[in-house]
Amino acid sequence: MRKEGINYYYNKMFHKGGLTMYAQENNSQLINVEHILPENLTILPMLTRPIFPNIMIPITFSGEVFLKTIKMVEETENKLLGLVFVKELNQFDIFKSELYEVGTVVKVHKITPLSANTIQIIVQGLNRFELLKVMKKEPNIVWNVKYDKGEEGPPNDEIRAYMLAIMSSLKEIFKVNPILQEELKLLMTQVNYEKPGVLMDLITSMLKTENKNLQEVLEEWELAKRSRLILTMLKKELEISHLQEKLQKQIEEKVSKQQKEYFLREQLKLIKKELGLEKDDKETEVEKILQILEGKTLSEEALKTVEEQIEKLKLLDSHSPEHNVVRSYLLAIAELPWGVYSDDSLDINKSRKKLDEDHYGLQDVKSNILEFISTIMKTGTVSGAILCLVGPPGVGKTSIGKSIANALNREFFRFSVGGMKDEAEIKGHRRTYIGAMPGKILQAIKKVGTANPIIMLDEIDKIGNSYQGDPASALLEVLDPEQNVEFLDHYLDVRFDLSKILFITTANQLDTIPRPLLDRMEIIQLPGYILEEKEEIAKKYLIPHQMEEHGLTKKEISISAPTLREIIDKYAREAGVRGLEKNIKKIMRKATLKIAEGEHKKISVNKKIWKSF
Repeated sequence: MRKEGINYYYNKMFHKGGLTMYAQENNSQLINVEHILPENLTILPMLTRPIFPNIMIPITFSGEVFLKTIKMVEETENKLLGLVFVKELNQFDIFKSELYEVGTVVKVHKITPLSANTIQIIVQGLNRFELLKVMKKEPNIVWNVKYDKGEEGPPNDEIRAYMLAIMSSLKEIFKVNPILQEELKLLMTQVNYEKPGVLMDLITSMLKTENKNLQEVLEEWELAKRSRLILTMLKKELEISHLQEKLQKQIEEKVSKQQKEYFLREQLKLIKKELGLEKDDKETEVEKILQILEGKTLSEEALKTVEEQIEKLKLLDSHSPEHNVVRSYLLAIAELPWGVYSDDSLDINKSRKKLDEDHYGLQDVKSNILEFISTIMKTGTVSGAILCLVGPPGVGKTSIGKSIANALNREFFRFSVGGMKDEAEIKGHRRTYIGAMPGKILQAIKKVGTANPIIMLDEIDKIGNSYQGDPASALLEVLDPEQNVEFLDHYLDVRFDLSKILFITTANQLDTIPRPLLDRMEIIQLPGYILEEKEEIAKKYLIPHQMEEHGLTKKEISISAPTLREIIDKYAREAGVRGLEKNIKKIMRKATLKIAEGEHKKISVNKKIWKSF
């Protein structure tokens, strides 16, 4: 099985000005079409485009069979060869490809070896031929053919009219495409209206259209029909040239406009800078960073890092990728509340009142929390303690954390660590990564704007673990009072003091909390509420809150005490109050529907009505 290739191209030396010179200087070598052509013709397949009569071009062939066939033709007296365009290519053997039935007979004038397996031949197109019968397929293809008889007598008026229209279309194309003007000049020197077939072949060979269109022209032997085909192709070529010209003008106008605007903006910047009205972008960015840092007390390490990065920012080009990395890093440092603290409330009675307002019952829990708050008020520090509120869902762990923040007059930030598997979420990503950012701890501190907030880590008993790291181990540095004084975030790469932050964690159970974390926390159990406590919570907190949420007033709805006790006893017996709140929501929704339908102005919910709900 053989796999051979063919490469065909136009050489300017022959296709343009060199063609005429070659024909004039080597006139003795050219043969006339009128010479007797053989009935049986050796055929070579062409891959790139069809070859036309009346032109002389170089063609390159590669492959053993091609070389042997051409050498055999060279040794014949007439040196004639048939070139036929491939219709359906056989990828494994080009000589087994399906060929068109019309091709061009050419005379081989010169053979030039290019390499061991490649030659270039100069051929002169002589005449069209059509397949009558395949005489031989191997080792080379031989066809029995008939030839185009050519033009007889001078062209009629119809052909002359077509030729004038073709030349007119050519001139329009070359006006749009100045690059082809040299080819037009060459063509005009060879125009001979007495031989329109020759002129048509020259024009068609110049067109850069699809190969199937060129083959269609080659197969048309009648001049009038051939003229119409060429004229149609020229009109399409003209439309494409006009479209290209239009697109080119639009692109040039757009580019010119952008360049003009760019130069004007740069000139405006320089003028404003000279007048002192405006500073360049880098100076503005540096000033913005320094303005953010005003009033903040940076550590010595952080201050040194900021100074180094500012100097680096000044040297970097504003369009370089590293410029944005350095700028983002400086902003991350500057926006942290270095040395910014909120003043703690020192009134323990106010703290007790706030806890009583927000929560009913839980006296033991409140007592533990007040002891903890009083120690903070006395010492001015959190004493390295971390609270862990443990209890079933719905007992108010998160709301107790908010109440502690209100009692101490500190900012409050909560985020859940449940299901967290990547330690980078706690300690940040290294700046070498695309899209790197600080961890959630520093993000929380940046958002609250103080260095001593209360940060609640929810669902600590559900923290995950994966190949990306162990977040529980990363939290040790955050929660351990011996380490968090110099907490090092991977992105910031500068130590930040977390010792003034009060960390509160929540959990539903203690069994799944990692032991090293559990050892660092003070456990406060929230066991749940009894029936009487739930009833009071519903009256004081849940019912008023849900009435407000549903747009109802006391004049529109009321729930009797026996009904409320029955709901708690039979439908909301869990430790928390979430189930109770869901049932109250259901009552409120039913009430709003009945009031909207106009059935009642006020709904008093008793056991009977509740059961109908």
